[in-house]
Amino acid sequence: MNIIALILVIVGALNWLLVGLFQFDVVAAIFGGQAALVSRIIYTLVGLAGLWSFSFFKKVSDDHDND
Repeated sequence: MNIIALILVIVGALNWLLVGLFQFDVVAAIFGGQAALVSRIIYTLVGLAGLWSFSFFKKVSDDHDND
């Protein structure tokens, strides 16, 4: 689950990079616009992956404490 969340967070970050630099939303371009059902599902999954990624802070903190 962590790998899937990380992949989705990276996809979301790259999409936002392209939106910020070039005003180009890859997800919307591929799936028929921001309001398209598939785009909304992907945006939701990326958002949920971002929330899931909060759990990484504890793991990183624990790893750092062991060093």
